[in-house]
Amino acid sequence: MAYVIGPACVDIMDRSCMEECPVDCIYEGMRKLYINPVECIDCGACETACPEQAIAVDRLAKPEHREDNRRFFTEPLPGRTEPLGTPGGATGLGPVGVDTPLVAGAAS
Repeated sequence: MAYVIGPACVDIMDRSCMEECPVDCIYEGMRKLYINPVECIDCGACETACPEQAIAVDRLAKPEHREDNRRFFTEPLPGRTEPLGTPGGATGLGPVGVDTPLVAGAAS
């Protein structure tokens, strides 16, 4: 069961979670971070590192945020023709630079 980053991360992106993640599965959008549910090993290091308390285990996250996190990896993002999928690590990929429509349309 993967972890999900919720709306408290929008426009904050502290990135402490990225530093603590042992498998590099936290990807950077434009306004929010996303955890790849396939790459996540459920260790919980990200949850304890987040100063915004924006991270929850998948089953406790709100359904719309759980689904939105999944979409970041399984559906083509704005300006892209293919889904991000499972790149195998966020560091090698770098910032993605776009968000899901839910996050892109969120109030600042």
